[in-house]
Amino acid sequence: MTAFADLAPLERAREQKAWYWYDWANSAYFTTILSVLFAPYMATVAGRAAGCGDEVEGCGRTLSVLGLAVAPGSLPFYLTSFATILSAFVLPVVGAVVDRSGHKKRHMAAFAWTGAASASVLFWMRGDAWEVGAVAVVVSSVLAGCSLVSYSAILVDISTEEERDHVSSRGWAFGYLGGGVLLALNLVVVLGHDAFGLTTETAVRTSMLSAAVWWAAFTIIPFRRLRDRPPLAREDVSGSVLDRSFGQLWRTLKDLRNYPVTLTFLAAYLFFNDGIQTVIYAASTYGEQTLEFGTSVLIGTILLIQFVAFGGALLFGRLARRFGSYRPILYGIGVWVVIVVLAFFLPARNVPLFLLVAVAIGLVLGGTQALSRSFFSLLIPRGREGEYFALYNACERGTSWLGTAVFGLVFQLTDSYRPALLALIAFFAVGGALLLRVDPERGVRDAGNAVPRSLAA
Repeated sequence: MTAFADLAPLERAREQKAWYWYDWANSAYFTTILSVLFAPYMATVAGRAAGCGDEVEGCGRTLSVLGLAVAPGSLPFYLTSFATILSAFVLPVVGAVVDRSGHKKRHMAAFAWTGAASASVLFWMRGDAWEVGAVAVVVSSVLAGCSLVSYSAILVDISTEEERDHVSSRGWAFGYLGGGVLLALNLVVVLGHDAFGLTTETAVRTSMLSAAVWWAAFTIIPFRRLRDRPPLAREDVSGSVLDRSFGQLWRTLKDLRNYPVTLTFLAAYLFFNDGIQTVIYAASTYGEQTLEFGTSVLIGTILLIQFVAFGGALLFGRLARRFGSYRPILYGIGVWVVIVVLAFFLPARNVPLFLLVAVAIGLVLGGTQALSRSFFSLLIPRGREGEYFALYNACERGTSWLGTAVFGLVFQLTDSYRPALLALIAFFAVGGALLLRVDPERGVRDAGNAVPRSLAA
């Protein structure tokens, strides 16, 4: 009898490498736009419309948004919150469609390219025209979340249970590297804007445009190299596409009662990820308005976080090989609490201390996010990845809602970002308490998946 080599691992490795490129592609949007440039720039533009000039903190003036009085410094955080609330309605429908489709990569690419086109509109936010940026960031944020539903669901198709932590960590690491590379280029443009014949604001707008182009261009690689697979979810549901999608969503929500560990982890993730996302999203605004750093320091700091997070994601991947993904996530949440407390006490204009906190953020950032994704993939029944990851991505990076809402509200009440930052500890505390109630092995078995050796150790 002739023996044939098993080529499945080689095929999975080839697709995994292609899959990493979408993390490389979309991280430019989350890093350059959402994490660094959009919030302070939007606050400045909105401040002009409110009559504050370029100094937002301590201004005391408000802006009328749909009849509501909003502090200019709170506007970017309220916009992020609104985008996520909208995503809560849109993403589950997208997830249901993904599960019933054999074209996950096409869905991913279509949402990515449409989202990138929407993000490019930020280039035309200038003067006091905050409305242009508000629409662009909400639409692009929702579409980014839609693309991540398909992207995360593909993880289950291209990796075994034993490979999930490794593949997810590599993807996050690759994403931080890609986001860091573009951010470094943007740092050159913003700092050397005179040499390029640009004003500071034009350099900022050009940098946001470059992130949209980067996102669209590198999405071509996974679109070309990944392969589609037949769907496993084949239940027949009558009615229109929307009826079938919402019907499937309703069944998923009811079905969650059969997976209590999955539900508990999802609730824990909602809280601690809201804390993580709000810290990252607010970092540039906090640094500029409260700690009085210039744009060059802020971009350099976020750039440092990106490259440290590259190593942090790989480090957590190695820890997961030995201890499983659950314990590193739990310990990582404790580190986040320490980081928030340290950031609260940071004195203004102290660059060395600010950079030390940035290094701590980088080490724990990529690891907690990467392992959360891979751990959740083990708690999902096969054939339902799209819908479950839709719920997951509704509270994923760049789309948190409760944390940014609280941050914006506390700022509006106190007119200071320091107490707003400290309020985020509650999210890590609640998330950690819920995570302690998770039984990892039971959750994986209940979902019908094989328990990885490291998780059972």
